[in-house]
Amino acid sequence: MVYCTIRPQSSHLKFVAASYDIRGNFIKWQTLEGGVLQCEISLSKILADFPSPIFYDVYLEYTDKDDHHYVWAIPVLNLNLQHNKMFVNQDSSSSKWLLTRRIFLVDAVSGRENDLGSQPRVVRIATQISLSIRLVPNTKNGNIYTPLLTIAYSDVDIRDANSQSVKISFSVKYEMNQGDAFVQTDIALGVLGGLAVLSSLLKTAGWKRRIGSPMIDLQTVMKFLVYYAGDLANVFFIVTVGTGLYWLIFFKAQKSVSVLLPMPIQEERFVTYVGCAFAMKTLQFLHKLISQITIDIFFIDWERPKGKVLKAVEGEGGVRSATVPVSIWRTYFVANEWNEIQTVRKINPLFQVLTTLFFLEVVGFKNLALMDPSSSLSRNLSDYMAPYSRILRYAVATAVWLVIGIIQVFFFGAFYERFVEDKIRQFVDLCSMSNVSVFLLSHRCFGYYIHGRSVHGHADTNMEEMNMNLKREAENLCSQRGLVPNTDGQTFQIAVSDQMRQHYDRIHETLTRRNGPARLLSSSASTFEQSIKAYHAMNKFLGSFIDHVHKEMDYFIKDKLLLERILGMEFMEPMERSIFYNDEGHSFSSVLYYGNEATLLIFDLLFFCVVDLACQNFVLASFLTYLQQEIFRFIRNTVGQKNLATKTLVDERFLI
Repeated sequence: MVYCTIRPQSSHLKFVAASYDIRGNFIKWQTLEGGVLQCEISLSKILADFPSPIFYDVYLEYTDKDDHHYVWAIPVLNLNLQHNKMFVNQDSSSSKWLLTRRIFLVDAVSGRENDLGSQPRVVRIATQISLSIRLVPNTKNGNIYTPLLTIAYSDVDIRDANSQSVKISFSVKYEMNQGDAFVQTDIALGVLGGLAVLSSLLKTAGWKRRIGSPMIDLQTVMKFLVYYAGDLANVFFIVTVGTGLYWLIFFKAQKSVSVLLPMPIQEERFVTYVGCAFAMKTLQFLHKLISQITIDIFFIDWERPKGKVLKAVEGEGGVRSATVPVSIWRTYFVANEWNEIQTVRKINPLFQVLTTLFFLEVVGFKNLALMDPSSSLSRNLSDYMAPYSRILRYAVATAVWLVIGIIQVFFFGAFYERFVEDKIRQFVDLCSMSNVSVFLLSHRCFGYYIHGRSVHGHADTNMEEMNMNLKREAENLCSQRGLVPNTDGQTFQIAVSDQMRQHYDRIHETLTRRNGPARLLSSSASTFEQSIKAYHAMNKFLGSFIDHVHKEMDYFIKDKLLLERILGMEFMEPMERSIFYNDEGHSFSSVLYYGNEATLLIFDLLFFCVVDLACQNFVLASFLTYLQQEIFRFIRNTVGQKNLATKTLVDERFLI
């Protein structure tokens, strides 16, 4: 196909038309501006302004690189044209088209039945006019193929010319061959999808080792599919964000036309990719949520009685010596703090949503998503507003959301946690001051341990002694808090042996046999006493396990290899002895919202974008995104609190 070249200095296309009367006499040259091809007028005005049809030959006026001026005839695709009683120009195959040159807008003559002076019964009007401009592939100078003018006529029956009106639609379509872009996208999906399979296999292998099961069964296949869904969601997310930013940057920043936006029908594949990313990320999010609210957790109380007191014996009228009871309030306090940090995040969700909405709607970043080459953030409402591109809306929304989110995470880690408050590390310090350790199993044979044993031997004391203990620690007059003497390591990843897990399960079964500790007061005395005995048995067992009392269920401490840290799996199996891995990164936060910020941030972003792609309304998308955040936070807190009460025997009524 022959193409013409637009001058690099100007990307505006200038169309002119030669007009002729009904007898074929030339009238004049005129530019196609000022509403010649665009109008919505009453039928009476049409009859008054076009008593006789005017025919047009449309041309493109352009200048070549040598400043020579030319006009190029524009072919016309008349959708009403029939050949052998067939509408050949409505065929999907362009090889069957019959292109013409001349058009008219109104024919009020052919519909006159008696003579030329009578009122026409039917008026033929061009109601749909479309100009297609197609870019030459790989052009850098704005080369285009010859534009194509598509026109469709409608016959309007005249009933009441004064009350009837006719609407003419005019559109310009800018197109380019998107085949290369689709191929590159498919290649990226294929390569990254292959890496996602490898990543999912490694995660599944690590999960099998952590549950202590070497068999490949249906559960293993389902777990692999869940892991693969999460990794594939990240692949679709990366590809769609990259694609969106490509169109946003190269389309808006080009000085000479080299790329054009995909047409709305060509955006369907992109929207499908975004939908797939959201669906699979939702599955990954729900999987993490369910895993977090079903963990096994127990608080090991290291406090020991401080002696004996005289105690009155009911029904016997006497007194006898009894052991001073250990206060449960420290355990309640630690449990409440754990309950509070379950949904702590590295960003403020409300600030994230409101700031994103502010930049999109108030500052005007949403104007970058208009299908015009302008990069201005402000638009005059009286001017013509191009429609929005869904790809550009997605690109702008993701860019703004990610930038704000990354800034929040950086500020939270570099400033807020350092100078204001670090709730995760504060929880570890609280455990040490409360003389309470946290034993947590996220998998059957894998979990985390927070060593909270007080270096002072006890924590149930008065204010004066507590301040004295803190002063001794500050002046290094006592031992360090670490599990290993003369170390500060308090947090560990643990891989427990199968024998240790079985012993834990036997005690845990008794501990959770009832429906939950919230019914303590309404339960029978025997059930209550049985649960208390199970609690003390679990506390004694885990305490003695940490103290290396059980030689048949002992453990040793080591550092993880670099490759183990990178792959997120352990190479050694805890066959005879359990393994405690030093963990300076406080990775126990992976069972909290805090340790899954990337998943939460992307899930919220995809939810926001899917709502916007469906309704093209950033305000509604912001409201629904914040609403779903609050709903899932409520579910995580409520169900997580019930699980905490059930697994630790802490009365739920004391979790506030």
